[in-house]
Amino acid sequence: MPDKSKPKTARKLNPALAKPVQPDAVLAVVVGSAPLTRGELTKKVWDYIKKHGLQDKTKKTNINADAALKAVFGGKSQVTMFEMTKLVSAHVK
Repeated sequence: MPDKSKPKTARKLNPALAKPVQPDAVLAVVVGSAPLTRGELTKKVWDYIKKHGLQDKTKKTNINADAALKAVFGGKSQVTMFEMTKLVSAHVK
């Protein structure tokens, strides 16, 4: 039997996720105007969604947009969480 007691190596942080990005004016309404890492940005967007109860009750993968998120989502009133990531990325520099 092979020995499975190898020490685990620490996962390396993806440098692209650790580099701060600047939200544009549209996204700043939701997450603030300070530069954030992509991880922090995603967390703040989800915090906003949960605080305002915007996750669809029947299909949890859908996000229902309020006025602020509708601007971020390009006018769409509902997007999937996978689509949301792409739409939010369009609003960072």
